[in-house]
Amino acid sequence: MPSKRPLTYAGAGVNVDLWNKARSRVGKLVSSTYNKHVLGKFGQFGGMFSIGHLKEYKKPVLVSSVDGVGTKLKIAAEMGIHHTVGQDLVNHCVNDILVLGARPLFFLDYIGTGKLSQDVLEKIVEGFAVACKAENCVLIGGETAEMPGMYAPGEYDLAGTIVGVVDEKEIIDGSAIRAGDVLIGLRSNGLHTNGYSLARKIVTEAARASYRDTFPATGRTIGKELLRPHRAYSPVLALMKKKLIKGCAHITGGGFHDNVDRILPSTCDAVINAKAWKPDAIFAWLQEKGSVETDEMYHTFNMGIGMVLAVKSSDRKKVLSAPEIKAFGPKAIGAVTRGTGIVRMEY
Repeated sequence: MPSKRPLTYAGAGVNVDLWNKARSRVGKLVSSTYNKHVLGKFGQFGGMFSIGHLKEYKKPVLVSSVDGVGTKLKIAAEMGIHHTVGQDLVNHCVNDILVLGARPLFFLDYIGTGKLSQDVLEKIVEGFAVACKAENCVLIGGETAEMPGMYAPGEYDLAGTIVGVVDEKEIIDGSAIRAGDVLIGLRSNGLHTNGYSLARKIVTEAARASYRDTFPATGRTIGKELLRPHRAYSPVLALMKKKLIKGCAHITGGGFHDNVDRILPSTCDAVINAKAWKPDAIFAWLQEKGSVETDEMYHTFNMGIGMVLAVKSSDRKKVLSAPEIKAFGPKAIGAVTRGTGIVRMEY
């Protein structure tokens, strides 16, 4: 009777040794985001962050958010470009707490994959570190799970959690918005991290194109055009400190309809003039190739506007000319009217 070879974890598809080899490089990337408020070292069972320094806040409120990158990751896997998706995740989460007036304190990540690649892992974590350092946010912990059979070869999933802080009296929740206020849009950097299930369908099925094909408007590949990193709008915090922002909406899944309405009082509507700005060429290409109706485009994608600010009419010029947000190409895109809490698009 033939002898059976002993089973091992590695034989089942989980290579712990590979993680241990990547540990040193990953640890350096993670530790590069640490500041004096981090207690302990990389590799502990939990990340520790001291909040004793938050004495500037009379009533500090912790603000948290969790999100993923979605099917944009499938394009990253096909293109072999992995250093920007970590930035996507951090910046998306930064924006989600920013709209409430919070600044980030620390971030935690989750990476799930079928078979661990040391090179891919390091590039993803490099993206986390780059974005965290740019936002003065600590990459305090994370989890990397190798799960054979859960993912197609070469694919992985990402999720992240961010924790920030805001003084209770400084929370921006849109309750101060009134009819007559102006809506100001800040430019996005392409699709950011939403609408990719539709975008991928258009590219591969409707246009019958490859992500490596050239996108005529920019000369880059379609894949690189779609992988442009999600933009972080943290400079808006400076305008919040000056009491210039009454409400703030991050334009993510659901477009304008399902995000601007989240900050509207029940007595107000938002009227957005889509002719006030010109979307990036990638949006026009997707609409044409996919024969997508205009309202569907604005209900799915950000269409070139990644964040919407509600400001007093008398502060309109001050906000539009604010040096802190000049890089985002601010533009008046609509107004608040009396209503019932809905968003109306004017094409």
